[in-house]
Amino acid sequence: MNKKFGIGTGILLGVLLLTSMLTCCKSGGSKAPAEGDAVEVPTVNPAVYDDMKKAEKIFNALPSPLESAMLVKSTGAKFDLSLLNPIGNKNNYVTNKSMALNLGIYTCDLSFASLYEQTQLIIDYMNSAKKMADGLGILKAIDQATIDRLEENINNSEVIMEIVSETFMNSNSYLEDNGQSAIAAIVLVGGWFEGLYISTQLVDEKDFNGNKLVGRIIDQKLSIDILLNLLNSNKGNPAVDEIIVQVTEA
Repeated sequence: MNKKFGIGTGILLGVLLLTSMLTCCKSGGSKAPAEGDAVEVPTVNPAVYDDMKKAEKIFNALPSPLESAMLVKSTGAKFDLSLLNPIGNKNNYVTNKSMALNLGIYTCDLSFASLYEQTQLIIDYMNSAKKMADGLGILKAIDQATIDRLEENINNSEVIMEIVSETFMNSNSYLEDNGQSAIAAIVLVGGWFEGLYISTQLVDEKDFNGNKLVGRIIDQKLSIDILLNLLNSNKGNPAVDEIIVQVTEA
């Protein structure tokens, strides 16, 4: 599907109809100690610390793009290039929001291409993900050395899987470590929705009963609450707020 924006209302609606468990969660923000407070031993406000740990927990609870791709392939689904976000769309993404969403989306597409051993697509989607990462200023997450290593091991599926996993984790770790947890959350959201979108499109509407892929999709219903908690823990970021509105109004 040609996704110019990243996650369209139609995709969101389809996902929400399948899961039937969209819940709006409220997250109460806690104020950090005043900047001028003098303390002999550095301390962390317990409420702030709890919020941080909660955000980390829900972030880690969502499946990575690679896990989503593995889930789909395990059902016996065939590879379908038309379901992936076209590589040519990469030049359309110029805002932090669209680049973050599509870093997740392209990483998910890269995972699918990798699992189905689509040699040229693997390189093309890695380069597309790199363009998103460069735009977000994640200089070391996907560098030229990563691309070179990928090309050198293009026929080694085990190494490719390692590179794909490292690419996604490095991107999110870099963002988290540099105080950009909201952008990291958007990257994960993009990858999660792309994986679920591809899954829903591969379902045979005439064969729902006993369909293994349908069962896998329904299993993702618990992730809806996790997803909303993750977004709500980053409320206040304009891009995150926009996505929350899109999800809750779809």
